[in-house]
Amino acid sequence: MSGTTPLLRFNSLSDAAPPKVVPGTYFIQTWGCQMNEEDSEQIGLYLQNAGFSLSPSLAEAHIVLLNTCSVRKKPEDKAFSMLGELALLPRGERIVGICGCMAQIRAQEIHRRAPQVDFVVGTAHISEIPLLVNEALERRRFETRLDLPERKGAVVTDLPQRHVGRSAKLKAFVPIQYGCDRFCTFCIVPSTRGRERSRATVDIIDEVRSLVDAGTREVTLLGQTVNSYGKNMAEGRVAFSDLLWKLSEIDGLERLRFTSPYPSDFKKDLIETIRDCPKVMEHVHLPLQSGDDEVLRAMKRQYSMAQFDEIVLQLRQACPQIAITTDIIVGFPGETDELFENTMSAMRRLRFDGAFMFAYSERPGTRATDMEQVPFQVKKDRLNALISMQTAITCEVNASMVGGVYEVLVEGPSPKRKTLMQGYTREFKMMHFSGTPDLAGKLVKVKAAASHLWGLSGELSL
Repeated sequence: MSGTTPLLRFNSLSDAAPPKVVPGTYFIQTWGCQMNEEDSEQIGLYLQNAGFSLSPSLAEAHIVLLNTCSVRKKPEDKAFSMLGELALLPRGERIVGICGCMAQIRAQEIHRRAPQVDFVVGTAHISEIPLLVNEALERRRFETRLDLPERKGAVVTDLPQRHVGRSAKLKAFVPIQYGCDRFCTFCIVPSTRGRERSRATVDIIDEVRSLVDAGTREVTLLGQTVNSYGKNMAEGRVAFSDLLWKLSEIDGLERLRFTSPYPSDFKKDLIETIRDCPKVMEHVHLPLQSGDDEVLRAMKRQYSMAQFDEIVLQLRQACPQIAITTDIIVGFPGETDELFENTMSAMRRLRFDGAFMFAYSERPGTRATDMEQVPFQVKKDRLNALISMQTAITCEVNASMVGGVYEVLVEGPSPKRKTLMQGYTREFKMMHFSGTPDLAGKLVKVKAAASHLWGLSGELSL
């Protein structure tokens, strides 16, 4: 899964006069996927409800929260680096809290390496952050909230508390599922977010309807294996495709997206829903992880390349215009040059619109950590080769779209070129075009005139 908040830079803080810390203000730094972004939004809502306000900068904030990610090592390194930078700032009354996946599994290490941290909160307790902040303001004592919900019996009732009073915005994330039951050998998520639990249909519908009433036009449904939604619920089994159809009935909702589905849960009814439901977009982010069956088995991915190929074929037959993106891990333990070449061949054959590509990163607590590791330089070389090839494919795919007319949900002026408007096509391609600010929030038709790696540019089509 993608979409990180840029790392804040402190370069001059230690040399400058200390900024004034404003009481009652907070700052949240987020790393990781859309789920983490949505968690940060929830944290902000709880803090605002408790009377705190957002700070324009970390240095001025009374409360600093780092919402961490543990999917790869790099985001964890960034979090510890930022804790080191925070240690250089005057302590004063500033409260520091760590939340998210790294907090869930490395609380004691965080406390040892960064004693300035006041509390560590796991993924299931973000609604308690205002209480922990107030306790820290009253008495400086290290606190943790780390227990994960246990699934007892056939029906799941233990779900995270949610704040639904969200501010109006054009696009919104809505989690429909928490945790994961897959236990891939490279993945830490079952340890950081617990077992798979699905939200009640009525709660999801009510939240989306509330968002639409406030002005939201596009909703992205979130889940670690989002298309396995609907198991172990008090209302009985609910197919993910049924949920999509129910949500599509909400007046004012223009677009539905979802991420990330699990390949073996991608059934015929979901493919037909993408084809037949006008509000479901023609874009699927379908994580492959490796193009070799031996590596997939070592990863404990529950599908073969033949099965994955068939899903892609069915999607493209049902929706010829569909865009398909993926995730790839190179240098997984035991991956030889020959096995890596199978991934390269799969990428050439499948011709994804885009891919998030990573070198395998050891995650303590996962089974893959104990496997035979691939040397760092080999992983780096393979990653560079894969990125180079996929970059060329993405450019070719985007170039093939030039001349077509595409529906775009206009987000507003481009941050880099204020004279241009921008928005995403149904296929999740960024489109830049000449237009006026009053188009923001509207659906328009744009004819693609040029392409580049990151999307398309064009002109309004009447």
